[in-house]
Amino acid sequence: MSADQMSVGEMLAATVPMARTLHLEFLEAGPEKAVVVLPDQGEFHNHVGGPHAGAMFTLGESASGAIVLAAFGDQLSRAVPLAVGAEIAYRKLAMGPVTATATLGRPAAEVVAELDAGERPEFPVAIEIRRADGAVTGEMKVIWTLRPNG
Repeated sequence: MSADQMSVGEMLAATVPMARTLHLEFLEAGPEKAVVVLPDQGEFHNHVGGPHAGAMFTLGESASGAIVLAAFGDQLSRAVPLAVGAEIAYRKLAMGPVTATATLGRPAAEVVAELDAGERPEFPVAIEIRRADGAVTGEMKVIWTLRPNG
């Protein structure tokens, strides 16, 4: 399967070993929203039996990467997306499978216009992490850039 035929989730699973290691499930990966699930797996639990904080961080960062690829995949010939910063807040105890939903914090067209102007745009991606009962267990923000090639 070529990169053109792969979904964003398949591409991330193929190119990001940590996504494969955690068995992340990419349910949706579009320019408006990305949804990724971390299944409940004992080998990634913490001391209280829920998903380890590092696994939850990777889940959120992976959801942010999925939306960035979906929104800016057509720019990959001239710029590489890079995460430049992140922060996470753990709000409630997470147990069982958790789902991360990512949304862009700026219009994609605005970011591309900055790239067109020769700038290196930065933009936030907001992520909510929820457990199966819908409770928000974590909130995350990842700042991304599109670094021009060459």
